[in-house]
Amino acid sequence: MLDDFLMRAGLAGIGLTFATGPLGSFVVWRRMAYFGDATAHAAILGVALSFGFGLSIYVGTLAVALAMAVTVAILSGRGHALDTLLGVLAHAALAFGLVAASFISGLRVDLSAYLFGDILAVSRADVGIIWAGSALVALLLAWRWQGLLTATVNEELAQASGLNPRAEQLVLTLALALTVAVAIKIVGALLISALLILPAAAARQLARGPEVMAFGATAVGSLSVLAGLAASLRWDAPAGPSIVAAAAVLFAVSLLARRRS
Repeated sequence: MLDDFLMRAGLAGIGLTFATGPLGSFVVWRRMAYFGDATAHAAILGVALSFGFGLSIYVGTLAVALAMAVTVAILSGRGHALDTLLGVLAHAALAFGLVAASFISGLRVDLSAYLFGDILAVSRADVGIIWAGSALVALLLAWRWQGLLTATVNEELAQASGLNPRAEQLVLTLALALTVAVAIKIVGALLISALLILPAAAARQLARGPEVMAFGATAVGSLSVLAGLAASLRWDAPAGPSIVAAAAVLFAVSLLARRRS
């Protein structure tokens, strides 16, 4: 059954939501949407470098995503305006990635697959990597859950409790970089942030607590994957954008449900 491309796509997408659900909740709580965008856009540079040096896509993407995240953390700590810094780094990394790809002789890969995703082309090895990466992100967040929550709610309270808010921020940075690396084949660099934010935002409308919201975001994300794949198959639409569109519809439904409750 796993040889069927649609089954592989469904398993890959659902596996990814175990990372994007809880991580997306923190992205929403901490208003890190633009940070996620910058890290995802930088992933295209990682794709280009992977082809140039003959590396695995996941290795190159993770390395560049981590470098971007650490760079942002260092520069923002020195007083630079965060929104301007993210905008500069995100678009510069995306541009350099596309330019670098144009200089790689013999490159026959359509980079649009990495911009918008190609979940229907994932292999069995990809499914294993995605599930392993998502499990690692989920375990990392579960390990630091209480500390991350405390630092998110109030940094001064976190410091009074013996926590280091910057260390907790580093945990989220690492988790985000790893998620971007495993998500790039599914929804692509331009849509990763949407898959992080939309399910979490939908779950937030009805959630009664942080843990419920994290589980709810995972459920909404999984439903978005299945609905998006079904829509892609039915109307011959691109799968990655269809998944994000399904998540947007579920977010709109959650808004209506909240108004009626």
